[in-house]
Amino acid sequence: MIYAVWLPLLVPLLAVPSARRGAELLPPRAAAWALSGLALVLALSSTAALALLALAGALRLPFVAALGHLSPHLLGDGSPATLPGAVLAALALAGGGALLLHRTRRHLRELRTAHGQFGDEATAGGLSVRHDGRPDAYALPGRPGRIVVTTGMLRALDAREREVLLAHERAHLRCRHHLFLAAGEFAAALHPALRGLRAPLSYALERWADESAARATGDRALTARAVGRAALAAHAAGPAPRPGLSLTATAGPVPRRVTALLNKPVPTGRLLPRALAGLLLACVALSATASLEAATDLHNGIEVAQGETVHATDHTPGD
Repeated sequence: MIYAVWLPLLVPLLAVPSARRGAELLPPRAAAWALSGLALVLALSSTAALALLALAGALRLPFVAALGHLSPHLLGDGSPATLPGAVLAALALAGGGALLLHRTRRHLRELRTAHGQFGDEATAGGLSVRHDGRPDAYALPGRPGRIVVTTGMLRALDAREREVLLAHERAHLRCRHHLFLAAGEFAAALHPALRGLRAPLSYALERWADESAARATGDRALTARAVGRAALAAHAAGPAPRPGLSLTATAGPVPRRVTALLNKPVPTGRLLPRALAGLLLACVALSATASLEAATDLHNGIEVAQGETVHATDHTPGD
């Protein structure tokens, strides 16, 4: 187990740079699914590996072995790194769990506060207009989901551009893009290397909504102009406070998004995307398989140690 258990902790260091490159070659929707799925699998595998490391060290403690009816000598002395590794793994698990709990509570609190500002007031088609001169617009997830737009943003755009903006934010709500963001936050809390997937995931979600708005309006140039003007207006007014899991058309590398809307997708060769896809699948399979193998080895060792204890207690000196 001592070798297999380390692989899920190291695989993200290879997978994240490859995933960032591969996401650029995929359509936005496919990129969002691939990045969030990869992040979740690697995060869960690395967390399982930390738990196994911590458990393997804990089982060598006399009082833990007694509680589990284990025969400690059958577990062996183990590697010199077993106990220090177990301590570090336990600390990492505690830190990751605390960070995950903190972020979850913060996001829920922010969403409750944001929805509480509207109370039970009715909204037309899920649209809430705030009387605020600062240009801002975002999709607010929840039950019900809302599109929040300020009067300042409405004044900054013409009628057709406002249509694009609303179509963009509706796409965020309809496709539940906040769940993809939550998956990225979850993964980043459990393994620091996975933080590198948050920016490409956010970009893929905005590009997904851009393409949805372009299809809804039937005009890619108009969509690019609306996104650009909205971003310029929001940038000039400075950052606006909004919940962490909200999504806005003005987020991310807007010039890159505008360029993607104005230019037709350039076909890429098949070899590189397939090679990157194969590499990422191999990383996922390696991480998950290594965690499973380590868990199986530890389970077998525990069964042997427990069996020896039972065997020893079944024999008395008079036998």
